[in-house]
Amino acid sequence: MSYNSGMNPSEPHADDSAALPAELVHAAAAPRLRRAERDQLIPAMRLEELLSSDHQARVVWQFVQGVALTPLYAGIRAVEGGPGRPAIDPRILVAVWLYATLEGVGSARALDYLCTAHHAFRWLCGGVSVNYHTLADFRVAHLDVLDALLTHSVASLREQDLVDLNRVAQDGMRVRASAGAASFRRRPTLEHCLQQAREQVQRLRTELEDDPGQGKRRQAQAQQRAAREREERIRQALARLPELAAKKKAGAQDQARSSTTDPEATVMEMADGGFRPAYNVEFSTDTATQIIVGVDVITAGSDQGQLPPMVEQIHERFAQYPRAALVDGGFVKHDDIDTVSAPDKGCTVYAPVPKPRDAAQDRYAPRPKDSAAVAAWRQRMATADAQAIYKDRAATAECVNALARNRGLRQLLVRGWAKVKAIVLWYALAHNVARALSLRATLGMPG
Repeated sequence: MSYNSGMNPSEPHADDSAALPAELVHAAAAPRLRRAERDQLIPAMRLEELLSSDHQARVVWQFVQGVALTPLYAGIRAVEGGPGRPAIDPRILVAVWLYATLEGVGSARALDYLCTAHHAFRWLCGGVSVNYHTLADFRVAHLDVLDALLTHSVASLREQDLVDLNRVAQDGMRVRASAGAASFRRRPTLEHCLQQAREQVQRLRTELEDDPGQGKRRQAQAQQRAAREREERIRQALARLPELAAKKKAGAQDQARSSTTDPEATVMEMADGGFRPAYNVEFSTDTATQIIVGVDVITAGSDQGQLPPMVEQIHERFAQYPRAALVDGGFVKHDDIDTVSAPDKGCTVYAPVPKPRDAAQDRYAPRPKDSAAVAAWRQRMATADAQAIYKDRAATAECVNALARNRGLRQLLVRGWAKVKAIVLWYALAHNVARALSLRATLGMPG
């Protein structure tokens, strides 16, 4: 499209009149429009100029530059002076996934596209090309490194006196697994499926040995690999049946079912009252800062029994037990209160006291069989101070869960406990990076 000298580009050109409705072309006051000019030249820009100085992607990169990623570098085979294609800098992959998590991007294919089409991701990549396969593999391949990064993200804030672990709130969040309800089978069906899978693996192995064609050979190798993976999943499903059967009522153990798609997923009651395959994600959060200090993934729908492991995890990470733990009624178990309240841990429990069956009975009055810790818990929760402290649980734990769901932690795209744990750690890390930025801004500290 061309314009005569002196013509205002916002004015409609004679050649554009066909794009306007007929009644507007001849109107006395035809609309003035700003039209697309796709032949114009866009000034070249340095990648560094694509983002503002306070852009969140820069904050993510600053965090990644400050952490130790030695295990990731140690696994790179291509070295200076040696053969092989240079590897992608692990810091780029960590930064890209952290920023993607903050933006609610959980698909490796979608992230692959954004790394070429979105300024922030292009800036993080710095001209290094990535592909969805590399991104997908990296996201779930380094569980220990991610766990160490979570510890580092909190430890650095503790050194700056921003987190003190005085009180933590813990809550469970059921996240839909990547498995369908129809994939859950009972033992007879699983054993039949296992036999079929074995036969398929053997048949494909024979075909692979007999067929010399290279193209078909590659296809047969892929089919054989898929068949082996299915056989292994069925084996895992059968191995998990005793655990699931033990949770059934007497006489119903033979009704236990396990998934052939994700054997470690469990059918759980979800927030809407429906039952679906899921994992139970446990976050422990510092109530003063909303920084996540502990993460776990369990395959049970109940939170009961999960308080002591989380308290121990916090101690293992930071060599300190939290002074108080705030949990909802699903965590309440007398043995757990005794465990975390022991003198060597000294963690005070704030949790609602269940209503007694006898309406005339005072729920806060100690029972004859109560231990000293349980009796103290009952009496403590009757006080106005304890009830005021307990209110911080919903404002902390439920807020953190809501933020994770808003960033996409609703439906898992991976299968297996280890991969699910890796995904959850990415969410915890991304959350802490964002919260640390907010905390420093509130206190007037440099980012």
